[in-house]
Amino acid sequence: MGLKIYKPTSPGRRGMTSYSFEEITKKEPEKSLLLPHKHKSGRSHGKITTRHRGGGARRMLRIIDFKRDKTGIAGRIAAIEYDPNRTARLALVYYTDGEKRYILAPIGLNVGDMVKAGEDAEIKPGNSLPMKLIPGGTQIHNIELIHGRGGQLVRGAGTAAILVVKEGDYAILRLPSGEIRRVHADCYATIGQVGNVEHQNIHWGKAGRIRLKGRRPDVRGEAMTPRDHPHGGGQGKCPRGFPSPKTKWGKCAYGKKTRRSHVSDKLIMTRRK
Repeated sequence: MGLKIYKPTSPGRRGMTSYSFEEITKKEPEKSLLLPHKHKSGRSHGKITTRHRGGGARRMLRIIDFKRDKTGIAGRIAAIEYDPNRTARLALVYYTDGEKRYILAPIGLNVGDMVKAGEDAEIKPGNSLPMKLIPGGTQIHNIELIHGRGGQLVRGAGTAAILVVKEGDYAILRLPSGEIRRVHADCYATIGQVGNVEHQNIHWGKAGRIRLKGRRPDVRGEAMTPRDHPHGGGQGKCPRGFPSPKTKWGKCAYGKKTRRSHVSDKLIMTRRK
């Protein structure tokens, strides 16, 4: 995949890049795999839980097979499609029994290739099988944390985890963040690295492209008044009257741990930081 570079006809166009879409083979999505997507604008039960979200382009939701529970049945890749809801590309699979499904498209998966899920699947990009059957050093993505729940880890564009070694009932993974953790070896994972690697090199160029993604402007606390933010007011940039940076509601913004205790904490061997 390559990048499209725009000519500097305006300040917003200068340095702006976008996808070339040369890997896309089908423009219109599969209608049977679409659902309406209602934007919640960062609200839960009517209350804003995530600020600076709203607007954006209208789009439909694609139904993606993260579980890969169609085991033992081979499927042919019919098309590589664009998904506006995620950074990765989608592969449309036509299974031999007539069913159609979307899966994440890894690098090296082309139209006409065959994919399969199950314990008898080969070690090749696009196939999904339990990690107990995957050799060490293999790049994997769409990894389950709990067997049968579906892939939850490593689903973004260009990402891949490394299966370092298997110890007993667990597989030790090195995630893209640098974290090393244990995952039960019965959990499924898909072989290969997620496609669309050039996504990290996209330069949006102008604010309008960010608004189309549904992100609204974020104002600095220092530019606000004291009644709107703890950092507001004063003649300098240092927060006045506070020993450390604070959030809009006066809580510590840096240094304090905010992660709650999880059962899976004991499976983390090395944290990403």
